[in-house]
Amino acid sequence: MSSTPSDTAGDSPRVGTAGCSGESPPRHSTERVLVVEDEPALLRALEINLRARGYQVSSSGDGRAALAEAARRPPDAVLLDLGLPGMDGSEVIRRLRGWTAVPVLVLSGRAGSGDKIGALDAGADDYVTKPFSMEELLARLRALLRRDAQPSSRQVFAIGHCTIDLAAKSVTRRLDDDRGPSGAEPVRLTRTEWRMLEILLHSPGQLVSSGRLLSELWGPGAEDRSYYLRFHMAGLRRKLEDDPPRPRHLLTEPGMGYRYQS
Repeated sequence: MSSTPSDTAGDSPRVGTAGCSGESPPRHSTERVLVVEDEPALLRALEINLRARGYQVSSSGDGRAALAEAARRPPDAVLLDLGLPGMDGSEVIRRLRGWTAVPVLVLSGRAGSGDKIGALDAGADDYVTKPFSMEELLARLRALLRRDAQPSSRQVFAIGHCTIDLAAKSVTRRLDDDRGPSGAEPVRLTRTEWRMLEILLHSPGQLVSSGRLLSELWGPGAEDRSYYLRFHMAGLRRKLEDDPPRPRHLLTEPGMGYRYQS
C-alpha cells in the first residue's frame, strides 16, 4: 500500500503515449508483464504505461492470485509490490523461485535497507522505492528483459551416456564394451523434441511449467493439450535416459511441469 509513482516526487503519474516527449511510438511485443499491486490507482497507472509501450499485461491484487496467474500464463517479467494482502511479496518471490527464473522487479514503499535486502535474498532481481519515476521503472524493466534474453553460456549437457551440444545441434551416445568406452553414435531427435529439450536445458534445475512449454512449442490456445508434452517427453526419455522408466535427468513434476536435473 503506497503512493502513486511519479516522474518527479509528488507529481501524479504520467501516462506515456506515442508522440509525447520525443518517445518512440508503441511497438507490438510478445513480452508479457505480470503486475502485482493492491492499490487500484497505481495498478491502473502501471497497466496504462506498460500497454502504451506495447507490452502485454496481466495483473493481480494479491499474492495467491498472482502465483496462480503466473502458472496459468507464464510472464516474461513480474512487477511486484511487497505490501500485499494475504501473502507478503517476499513470500510470493520465494514461491516463484521454486519453479521459475522470471525476472522480478520489486515496487515498494518500504525504504529500509532491511526490506530491500530481504526481497533480494528471496530472489528479486531489482528494487524500486515508491514514489518512483515511471521512466526509471521502465528502463529497469527493459534492462531485466534484455538480461533474461541473453542465452546461457553453457552449451554442452550430459544425460546419462548422451552428450547434448546445443551449439552444434547434435546428440551423441557413448558406446561401451567390456573394456570401457568404445566410441559414440548419433542420436536423432525430432524438431519438437529438440525445442522442448532446449527449453529445459536453458533452465537447469528449475521447474518449467506445462503452460510455458505448450505456449512456446505450439502457441496460444494449446494450454489444455498436456498430452502433447507427455508424448514428446516419453520420446526424449527413450532416446536419452539410461533407464527411461526411471528417469534421473528429465523429470516430471506432477500437475506442474518438467525439470532438467543434471
